[in-house]
Amino acid sequence: MFFIFGMNGGHESLRFRQTLVCPCCGRYGALEAYKEFNSFSLFFIPMFSFNKRYFVRTACCGCVSEIDKELGKKIEKGQATNIDVSQLRFQTGYGFTPYKRCAGCGYATADDFAFCPKCGRKFE
Repeated sequence: MFFIFGMNGGHESLRFRQTLVCPCCGRYGALEAYKEFNSFSLFFIPMFSFNKRYFVRTACCGCVSEIDKELGKKIEKGQATNIDVSQLRFQTGYGFTPYKRCAGCGYATADDFAFCPKCGRKFE
């Protein structure tokens, strides 16, 4: 008898969108929720998934934060409508460049600047 099986990872959007002012870059944007998982397949047909992790990502700058599994399951079922942003710990990985916002003109720029490139004011 001949069996073909394997494991692979994937991600899936949870169709959740919450508008907000981004805590990372200060721009108007939205939170989008998704889950990452591993799956076991037999004859290229996914049989079951495991190791599920839930995340939210800002649409404006791509900043990512992992969320609690219970909250992720509620979002997946459509039961949760709001996420408390103060509870999230955003990571600066995943291709995200951290931003500084100038107190004088509001210009957002990368962290490696000591002065605002638009108005010349020193970042605090």
